Amino acid sequence: MIGVRGCRTLVTLAGPARPRVGPELDTLAAIDDGAMLFDGSGTIREVGDRSHLEAIAPAGTVWHDAGGAVICPGFVDAHTHLVFAGNRANEFDMRCRGASYSEIAAGGGGIRSTMRAVRDATEEELLAAGTRHAWWMLRNGTTTAEAKSGYGLSVADEVKLLRAIRRVGEDTPLDVVPTFLGAHALPPEFDDRREAYVELVIDAMLPAVAGLAAFADAFVEPKYFDADAARRIMAAARKHGLGVRLHVDQLTRSGGAELAAELEAKTADHLEQTDADGIAALARAEVQPVLLPASVYALGLAKYPDARAMIAAGLAVVVATDFNPGSSPTPSLPMAMSLACTQMRMTSVEAILASTVNAAYSLDLGDRIGSLEVGKRADFLLLPVEDVREVAYWFGVELVTEVWKAGQCVFRRG
Repeated sequence: MIGVRGCRTLVTLAGPARPRVGPELDTLAAIDDGAMLFDGSGTIREVGDRSHLEAIAPAGTVWHDAGGAVICPGFVDAHTHLVFAGNRANEFDMRCRGASYSEIAAGGGGIRSTMRAVRDATEEELLAAGTRHAWWMLRNGTTTAEAKSGYGLSVADEVKLLRAIRRVGEDTPLDVVPTFLGAHALPPEFDDRREAYVELVIDAMLPAVAGLAAFADAFVEPKYFDADAARRIMAAARKHGLGVRLHVDQLTRSGGAELAAELEAKTADHLEQTDADGIAALARAEVQPVLLPASVYALGLAKYPDARAMIAAGLAVVVATDFNPGSSPTPSLPMAMSLACTQMRMTSVEAILASTVNAAYSLDLGDRIGSLEVGKRADFLLLPVEDVREVAYWFGVELVTEVWKAGQCVFRRG
């Protein structure tokens, strides 16, 4: 048996076996001077007061001293584009000079820029890039991340990208949940042939990637994929056993939230333009909103999702990074949490729960990760702070001193 003790506070986030909503989202479950026991497989066996666990620990228990740090669950990033080639620093500078995201895309930049780099890259080169990004995330406390394809936009290149995504999860301590995003943009060879590309996604891509992904996604915007195309793609994805996630209402208010509700999607992501009617539709269908404030910030925009209205409506809000080379080049969930607090008026506790428990449930992993409870996996962080709320407060700082995955320390700063 292995134990951890000597912490200031053990933040368990324990609670009902479902996502947190309403006032629950602002309630912090924690044990002062707590301790935890887990077995060799990394499964938590006991959580409680230090003195109690020391009394019941089996002989020979190996104890790790937390050195007065705060312990909290590993962060769960439920929306990333973890694996890609190249970067778009030139586009960042173009936006700083006043160019819009749409103008850059119309000039051949944006998603197509990364598509060209991914098509030119080998699987090994994509694996190397993804491994680098995975360690950036781990250093910032993320222990599980969803990762989307969508930069290949051909059958062979989407397969190559998803294979690299899966290998990052096998070769690093970061657990990776792959999502197929073939409906991300039109590749240049399908200019003015949107219907033909949708048919390619349905008839050729989905059968090729079905065994490589857990979810399917689509970028639902008038200039990308409309509601009808998304319906058809997601119906086909479900026939291949994939769950449904959707990018909606990011650039325009085009009924994306209502579509996610109609399809009973697992998540509706972005939602910057979603209004009260869209929020009500999501609430009726119990679709989890995944909010991505870092992409609004990085694009230099001002309209953030209405997190307060979503929480008031009883939605199980998630906060994620949207890590990608174009619109959100940050691997830091604490940075996204800070933006959620300052720009969307979430409390620091709401932001933490939205990036752990609720994020885990949005990936169908709530029974295994997201909180520190008996039967779950011992994925946790050590933070040299007095209060876990400092995670969002000290923005831009890598606070995490240790990262534990399945009961093993995989990163120790210094």
